[in-house]
Amino acid sequence: MQETRQNKIARLLQKELSVIFQEQTRSLHGVMVSVTRVKKSEELIKNITKNEKQIRYELGTRVRYQLRIIPELRFFIDDSLDYIERIDELLKK
Repeated sequence: MQETRQNKIARLLQKELSVIFQEQTRSLHGVMVSVTRVKKSEELIKNITKNEKQIRYELGTRVRYQLRIIPELRFFIDDSLDYIERIDELLKK
């Protein structure tokens, strides 16, 4: 039961955060945020971390009727795909 609720909350937060990021990057021409790959990732993470409170507030306004407590957000670069590609390259040699 608890796992089902956590999955629902995770999907809700993921959906709403994607909408927030799409709206914020719409004003920046030539910038694209992708779930699988981001160019200039270090610069983007710095910008997102700088605006973390604003993003959390925006998320809170969107899900205020579904959640009582808005979780703290932490953003990081997921380089697991790069790691997997590197392993594949090494195995092919």
